[in-house]
Amino acid sequence: MPDFVDDGRVYYNPVEYAMHQIGGTWKMPILWRLSKKAVLRYGDLKKYLPHISHKMLTTQLRELETHGFVTRTVYPVVPPKVEYRLTEKGQRAIPVIDTIRQYGMGLMREAGIDPDLVFQKPEH
Repeated sequence: MPDFVDDGRVYYNPVEYAMHQIGGTWKMPILWRLSKKAVLRYGDLKKYLPHISHKMLTTQLRELETHGFVTRTVYPVVPPKVEYRLTEKGQRAIPVIDTIRQYGMGLMREAGIDPDLVFQKPEH
């Protein structure tokens, strides 16, 4: 496959291109959480992802918005109310994320880690 350029960056294959948009430690978990609720506020996302810093969450949400995976709605109230929801493009990423998630859970089982014990459901 020939190299291609998007937004000033050279890519060598479609997997690299996709991973640039949804890869990394936090983008897929953010998208996954948004797929479980129609709309989430910033504070809710932070609660669901307690190990992410505020700066990283903001950065990842901006990148997901820039790439068209989420929409951000700001309401003119005090304190500020900001809501995030998946776009159609974001919804199309969910089956891919689910496949990777299932694969990861299988790898955990092979390593003797029980995903059911690790991933307890939130109490909300």
